Amino acid sequence: MQDEPRPEELIKAVADFLRNDIAPVISGHNAFKLRVSINALDLVTRQLTLESRSDAAEAARLSRLLGMQGSLTELNRTLADRIAKGELDQQTPGLSDHLWQTTMDKLAVDQPNYASYKRELGRDDT
Repeated sequence: MQDEPRPEELIKAVADFLRNDIAPVISGHNAFKLRVSINALDLVTRQLTLESRSDAAEAARLSRLLGMQGSLTELNRTLADRIAKGELDQQTPGLSDHLWQTTMDKLAVDQPNYASYKRELGRDDT
């Protein structure tokens, strides 16, 4: 086990430094490149903090849905093959819910400020 700070904490600290201390004093094309760099660091931070949990949940849903074990890549390949062959469709119990949750988990990492994602997070289906 590694000591503190964790990688995601280090990356976040660098992104915060660039965002708060460097970005205000840079302009033009370098400011654009800095924003791109900060966004990349923010993305890596989200990947480190969210992906392992969401990948594990996705694999568990796929295992139940497909009735088999395997790596996430193998399970997704099998899912795609079964959908392509017509063995699974929107009427398959659990498929739509799985696809929706997988999409939401991916958006949490890739595009957490996406307006439709934020709207869906606040939706109350009860």
